Amino acid sequence: MQELEKQYHIACSEGDVGRYVILPGDPGRCASIAALFDDAKKVAQNREYVTYTGTLLGEKVSVCSTGIGGPSASIAMEELHKIGADTFIRVGTCGGIDLDVRSGDIVVATGAIRYEHTSCEYAPIEFPAVSDFGIANALTLAAKAMGKTVHTGVVQCKDSFYGQHSPEKSPVYYELQQKWESWKRLGVKASEMESAALFVVAAALGVRCGSCFHVVWNQEREKAGLDQNMSEDTSAAVRVGVEALKYIIEEDRKK
Repeated sequence: MQELEKQYHIACSEGDVGRYVILPGDPGRCASIAALFDDAKKVAQNREYVTYTGTLLGEKVSVCSTGIGGPSASIAMEELHKIGADTFIRVGTCGGIDLDVRSGDIVVATGAIRYEHTSCEYAPIEFPAVSDFGIANALTLAAKAMGKTVHTGVVQCKDSFYGQHSPEKSPVYYELQQKWESWKRLGVKASEMESAALFVVAAALGVRCGSCFHVVWNQEREKAGLDQNMSEDTSAAVRVGVEALKYIIEEDRKK
């Protein structure tokens, strides 16, 4: 492919981003995340990719949205890595599966079920999608320090949002429903759409990646008639990601 001055999708060049990057899905969240940086400025906007760069603890850091799902998230990671990024924290939303996971809680993924296809173009299916241990630990410590209820464990990743929420409408309903029952019996914490791809792509590139999520709703608690209040305020999960990034920066300086 022809060498371009700017990366084709994210429209950023070398020097535009820091080595540390927060990856939300929604472009609309980038400005509020960048507001937690020092001296942040928008450096690019193209398609679903909005990028701001500033500093934390004097280190250059960035936020870049990825849109929804593994394909666009993997593009962002690849192009960001090409221009110098090597540490990524995915901050997003999820739906709870385990009955103990309530709306408003934080989930930190230690691993992800590869029930999507993007990761298959980077590694055989036998290869596990796992978070960087240091990042997962930093996210967990940050959430606990903020007094948030945090759950650590495996999350499920899929390509179809409505395959999760309305499986009975799909021609392959039998497979979707049987798999979902498996996730429940295996104690999977939550369902989302990006971590499996990001973890595997990170392994292929030799970079670090972790993820944390704000729990919007838990359809299994709803089915069980358990109390819950829908929560769409992602600010706590964002703060967890930023505080974890500070911890990682401090740990990197000690090495």
